[in-house]
Amino acid sequence: MKERVGLLLVNLGTPDAPRPPEVRRYLREFLSDPRVLDMPAFLRFLLLELVILPRRPRASAAAYQKIWTPEGSPLLVHSRALAAKVQALLGDAVQVELAMRYGQPAIAKALDRFAAAGVSRLTVLPLYPQYSSAATGSVIEEVERRAAGRWSDPDLRIVPPFYDHPAYVEARAEVARPFLTPMPERVFFSFHGLPERQIRKSDPSGSHCLARPDCCAAIGPVNHSCYRAQCLAAARRLAERLGVPEERRIVCFQSRLGRSPWLSPNTEEVLAAEAQRGVRRAVIIPSFVTDCLETLEELAIRGAEIWRRNGGETLQVVPAPNACDRFAEAVVEIATQGSAWLPALSREAVS
Repeated sequence: MKERVGLLLVNLGTPDAPRPPEVRRYLREFLSDPRVLDMPAFLRFLLLELVILPRRPRASAAAYQKIWTPEGSPLLVHSRALAAKVQALLGDAVQVELAMRYGQPAIAKALDRFAAAGVSRLTVLPLYPQYSSAATGSVIEEVERRAAGRWSDPDLRIVPPFYDHPAYVEARAEVARPFLTPMPERVFFSFHGLPERQIRKSDPSGSHCLARPDCCAAIGPVNHSCYRAQCLAAARRLAERLGVPEERRIVCFQSRLGRSPWLSPNTEEVLAAEAQRGVRRAVIIPSFVTDCLETLEELAIRGAEIWRRNGGETLQVVPAPNACDRFAEAVVEIATQGSAWLPALSREAVS
């Protein structure tokens, strides 16, 4: 009997519906993760139950309602389309499944489907280009926990971060190029933010990350897992590929939450300041691989409003790669290079 091989694509997750009850259930699962809210359990419980959940679900539901499609959540719709294209590229030799770290389809259910199909070797690709403990680390921990609880757990391979993989960079560049002709006055590379304390936790030396302005100028042994360093490197690679002059680039971080220091500069503050300085035309290139609340509502709606309110004229948000053909091909290439047993199968299936 031929050994079955699987590929699990994992994205962040989404509520089941754009209504407060479903959003509350999603936020409770998401923010109960100690890798996301990295604080003592008792304080996390108090913050979640007394501050966040009584207030945030209604506001978040209203935001989701602005972007929800007839097919459902954009993040889930695009992720499913991507998984289908990757499956078509790999053929029957590899079983491809999609899972969400929070919400549905759940990781446990995907592992059930792999087990039912007799998959004994599983490659896991978290759909986050840069590594962070709150995102990539949480996916790895959950997959390993769920797999280890089975009588016969599969042999796992985790694909490393792909922020600088040539195929990924080119897929993003292909989507962005039409927005950069002619070259805008500013190109904002917007990444999801993180608390500064989480960046410092990734520094094994305890004395490098965020200790000086140029700490992320290059990636080495001390900061190889630094989210900020990987974001800056990704922006450089993509800007160079697109021919964006250095003086027109700005790297910024969005989705700030709470009062503790987060990575800066903040995207909303940058948009307001640049518009006030007289910049009229700008483009935002988000870091997300699928369009979601952060790209469609936070940037394309609220970000555009901030831009216009402060005197800017044209602000365009580049779509995520979503399920475009070049990105599906990049996912296959990234996955096969990150796994010991996928390459031979993929070459045979794609040829």
